[in-house]
Amino acid sequence: MFRKGRYLAREAGTEDDIRAAQRLRRLAFHGSDDGCDADRFDALCTHILVEEQATGRLVCCFRMLPLSNGGEIERSYSAQFYGLSSLAAYKGPMVELGRFCIHPDIRDPDILRTAWAAMTRFVDENGVGMLFGCSSFKGIDADIYADVFAMLKERHLAPRRWWPRVKAPSVVRFANKLRRRKPDARLAMLRMPPLLRSYLAMGGWVSDHAVIDLQMNTLHVFTGLEISAIPAARKRLLRAVAS
Repeated sequence: MFRKGRYLAREAGTEDDIRAAQRLRRLAFHGSDDGCDADRFDALCTHILVEEQATGRLVCCFRMLPLSNGGEIERSYSAQFYGLSSLAAYKGPMVELGRFCIHPDIRDPDILRTAWAAMTRFVDENGVGMLFGCSSFKGIDADIYADVFAMLKERHLAPRRWWPRVKAPSVVRFANKLRRRKPDARLAMLRMPPLLRSYLAMGGWVSDHAVIDLQMNTLHVFTGLEISAIPAARKRLLRAVAS
């Protein structure tokens, strides 16, 4: 359990907790408060809930799938969509971060800070060397995000040693398509998902293509972050918030 300001982050302890997270995911990803967003990976993951301390209202949730090393990469949700054989060589503990969402009616940057603090504590306590997952863009119209993808192509593509390959049947190969486009930085930052923005600020990287996920009505890019690559000042800040 972790308290910061107005918010509390805690691990889901009951089936009711997980169902609450699934209902929030349904609202955030599908725009409906009818039913749940659930899949087979829920049973394998640790679920984190961020709630308002005063009311108990659930404002954010995400799930984490710990892997002992890259040899288990095919167990991950992301491996359904990306060729991740290069990451099989990763030697240390990894965690896949997934289904991250914030209640669509709430705009408070402290929610994301609280979530990252909870992740930081988990990473430090478990000796995690890499975070990874799918960073999602709402909708499947890639043209809306052209400046974001151009910025990703120009500044944030994965190192060759970890390069994610195309596996999904429907993708947007933005690095090739936008190779000559210069991004409008203001538009790129405006339209970039907050979680991806945080990853990149810490030294994260992405695949050279986006997957078109019709089931979730999203585009997503594979995203990785090596903990050792996070700037020292940013690590100190994260740990200060997490303490």
